Amino acid sequence: MASDAPPRFFVLKNAMDSSHDTDFERSGRTIGEAGEAPRCHLCGSFIGMRAWLPPRRGELTLYGTAFGDYIKGPGSGHLLSARFVESFRTEGLTGLSDFDPVEIVRVRTRRRSAPKIPPPYFHTVPIFGGAAVEEARSRIRRHKPIDCDWCRETNVPAIHGFTLEQWRGEDVFFARGMPGSPIVSERFIRFVERHQFTNMKLIPTEEYTWDPMGLGPTRPEL
Repeated sequence: MASDAPPRFFVLKNAMDSSHDTDFERSGRTIGEAGEAPRCHLCGSFIGMRAWLPPRRGELTLYGTAFGDYIKGPGSGHLLSARFVESFRTEGLTGLSDFDPVEIVRVRTRRRSAPKIPPPYFHTVPIFGGAAVEEARSRIRRHKPIDCDWCRETNVPAIHGFTLEQWRGEDVFFARGMPGSPIVSERFIRFVERHQFTNMKLIPTEEYTWDPMGLGPTRPEL
């Protein structure tokens, strides 16, 4: 019998202090030389950070004992290992495309026994709009009311759990009305577990908290 349970979603973050903790810093291009930032096609609001243009090169800092499969990249993008990209394509997951190679020009390590030669990495940016925040069932502080129903872009000073609506089946995406980190599907979770991909922290959206100023939630618990 098919389950009637609604789909669950997870916020994708770097797994800091893990055995595969890896950071990236770009080199060879200044902020002023970056590409244009994407805008909402209806209201013109910015819906992402400025694009990282070629040549794509930079430095890795390895804090753990092995390189991670997932690394936060410049702007809205991410670096993914070659084995992640190959498996993602082979298994038909969605939400990522345009995997562009990144030249690693230097590696810093914090442990003498750590490897010095990294795997190939590729840069990609998740799609925007794979789902939208279901405002009535989310606990999000906003500086102003939502005035564009498509991008739902506002300044968000605090998040204390949220749910999504209008999902179209993508496995990785930026949600409308939810700035910051990408969201992933349950299928993506199983994919990560099956291949044991590293340097990822996956937080259920209903448990996700971001409140740097300690403002607290605005609505009752979900």
